Amino acid sequence: MTKLSDNPADPFKKALAEATKTMADDPELTVTYSVDPPGMAGETMRLPQVSRRMTRDEVLIARGTADAFALRHRYHNAKVAAKYMPQGQMARDLYEAMETARCEAVGARDMPGTLGNIDAKIGAEADRRGYGQIRQAQDAPLAQAAGYLVRHLATGRRLPAGAQNVMDLWQPFMEQQAGGTFDHVKDVLADQAAFARLARQVIRDLGYGDQLGDDPDLEDESEGDDAASEQEEESPDSEEGEEQSEDADASPEQSQEEQDDTSQAEVSMDELADMEEGEESEMPEGEAPLEPPPPPPHSDADPNYTVYATDFDEEIKAEDLAEPAELERLRAYLDQQLEPLKGAVSRLANKLQRRLQAQQNRSWEFDREEGILDAGRLARVVANPTTPLSFKVEKDMEFRDTVVTLLLDNSGSMRGRPISIAAICADVLARTLERCQVKAEILGFTTRAWKGGQSREKWLAAGRPQQPGRLNDLRHIIYKSADAPWRRTRPNLGLMMKEGLLKENIDGEALEWAHRRMLGRPEQRKILMVISDGAPVDDSTLSVNPANFLEKHLRDVIAMVERRKAVELIAIGIGHDVTRYYQRAVTITDVEQLAGAMTEQLASLFDSDPRARARFLGLRKAG
Repeated sequence: MTKLSDNPADPFKKALAEATKTMADDPELTVTYSVDPPGMAGETMRLPQVSRRMTRDEVLIARGTADAFALRHRYHNAKVAAKYMPQGQMARDLYEAMETARCEAVGARDMPGTLGNIDAKIGAEADRRGYGQIRQAQDAPLAQAAGYLVRHLATGRRLPAGAQNVMDLWQPFMEQQAGGTFDHVKDVLADQAAFARLARQVIRDLGYGDQLGDDPDLEDESEGDDAASEQEEESPDSEEGEEQSEDADASPEQSQEEQDDTSQAEVSMDELADMEEGEESEMPEGEAPLEPPPPPPHSDADPNYTVYATDFDEEIKAEDLAEPAELERLRAYLDQQLEPLKGAVSRLANKLQRRLQAQQNRSWEFDREEGILDAGRLARVVANPTTPLSFKVEKDMEFRDTVVTLLLDNSGSMRGRPISIAAICADVLARTLERCQVKAEILGFTTRAWKGGQSREKWLAAGRPQQPGRLNDLRHIIYKSADAPWRRTRPNLGLMMKEGLLKENIDGEALEWAHRRMLGRPEQRKILMVISDGAPVDDSTLSVNPANFLEKHLRDVIAMVERRKAVELIAIGIGHDVTRYYQRAVTITDVEQLAGAMTEQLASLFDSDPRARARFLGLRKAG
């Protein structure tokens, strides 16, 4: 008997998989659903996960992704694509974007229903990448714009808002440079080779002809001429041919033996020619020079995230940024600033401590034959005196080994009361967690300079290359490591009061740094709490990269952390809605609420009652 699934999304997912196989004209296609980014490799297609709720957006994006992959699988010939593929990266991006648009447009002629589905996918991707907020063409991806223009010309449809914005920004330039070539898009849609030639011409018109490489059609003609000339040279005279024909007719066995001798002679001549070229023509295996491995990506979450220079970044302990006497002075100033708040924070910390210790120590085994009399079950003894007494025994509850990291935004916008309260709250919570045998780590992140430091100077000296990536020097600060006792690191948090420390914030790399540190810890449970007052901002980086460059990377890092689930990620936004980035987040409107929000966050995460945790995790705002 087949067991029916209790997931209401399963029938939809099964129907979508079958429809996708039919659309791709490949019954052997394997369709899976995953939280990982969608993709296709060989006969396996990975679609976005559809939750039990089956929201309208989830359904549309899943259908649009499935349609796009199915049409490419059906109408795309990998050999033809490889033949005409350009060599340079920008040219390859343009080529791929236009080929994808071609496959979708060809499929739409026979299956018009795919247009709306793929529009939903394009719109979701454009929104995720922030295309709607881009205002200048140089900040928008040209390759995407070219693909959008091909789709628009082939289907006559207006694109979703974000994608339309990117196309509109680049369309005047593309029409001026390659308008005549784009006019023939509809004529060659059904012929991939002809379209590939058109795409290469567009790339040449747009100024990237140097990245195309050799013309594959000219190579084919050259190979054909060479083959013909070789055939003419090797063809015998007519008389010799007649003699060979007569010999072959007279003695087939002799002819076969002569052919074998001839082939052996040819092999010997080839080997001799190879030897004459010198020993360097073929080196023994294992002695060939190895190519240097490619540099590792700057980000595990997004391999395409670029950094111009990492030479000037620093990961530094707080005590190395100031003298001990200065740290003590700054700590005293911090305590003085927050004297009125200490009482409230301490009360909340004590509440957190009681809740944690209660879960660590108080657990009972009931219905024992000896121990402490269970007063809660005396009523049944009174009702029925023959019922035996029930006892309970207290036992120690196993409390999972845990480490908590507090990652504090040390940007200039936190200057003043926000950073002071964040510092004292982190300090008190670290002390509270230490009392409960929970290790705590306190980290901060900022940059070494305003509007670019030595990285920007190096970039300027190199002639301002395009799309340099992150263009400032990072400063990641360790105020308290997880293994350091609180009393030894207590003065370090005063460093946040140091004039000139707080500058700009690149949240994505800081979050990835904290996540890597936690993954190296031996504790079984890992909790990472981020306290920030806004989106990532660095003027030097954003002035020469797409407007959403840092924000996209932050979203990618958050998605990676939440997908891997090795670390429980939570966030508190101070006067800024961070719920649009983090799945588990609380936004507070007043900095005075920070202490309460932090303690409630941690207390709820440690709560053993799943219903209490669910109520808390559903909370998106405080105050």
